[in-house]
Amino acid sequence: MLQFCVGLSLNGSTIRVLIVDDYEPWRRYFSTTLRKEQALQVIGELSDGLEAVQQAQELQPDLILLDIGLPSLNGIEAARRIRQVSPASKILFVSENRSADIAEEALSTGSGGYVVKSDAAGELLPAVKAVLEGKRFLSSSLATLGLNGLPDRQNGSGFQPRQGCDTHPDTEHGKRPSPRGRLLS
Repeated sequence: MLQFCVGLSLNGSTIRVLIVDDYEPWRRYFSTTLRKEQALQVIGELSDGLEAVQQAQELQPDLILLDIGLPSLNGIEAARRIRQVSPASKILFVSENRSADIAEEALSTGSGGYVVKSDAAGELLPAVKAVLEGKRFLSSSLATLGLNGLPDRQNGSGFQPRQGCDTHPDTEHGKRPSPRGRLLS
């Protein structure tokens, strides 16, 4: 039985994850964070929305982390197309965008959640857990905006992951990506 730091266990199966973000430091952060979990296998890292649709169809991942601002095809439209070519894939949006309208449109595609990148350190793994359990997850930065029909965050205020499960990976200078997708000085 495989176990997540956040408490998700699976009966001997590995969850195949596709990461789609046009900013390489964020892809690296997501990949490094997810690879800390034995139950998760990153099967691809992409930077383009159209390529995401093609690879989703080919690879049929269990979970797709999907940014919104992507070249060729934005993440929301990519999610709509992915639903058609890989309907079993669960989608978790990860975006720097804090607009309630954008988040609501993203979630209307049938995705399982929306994490604001500036909240990713504490919310990425709980969001992954929630989405894989069939629940919806909304980043704490957006939960107070009153999105229609969307529940509050699924991880609750008392979530405390085991040590080492919620840290940013070391980048070249020990810095982490900011919500604007740049390394902090």
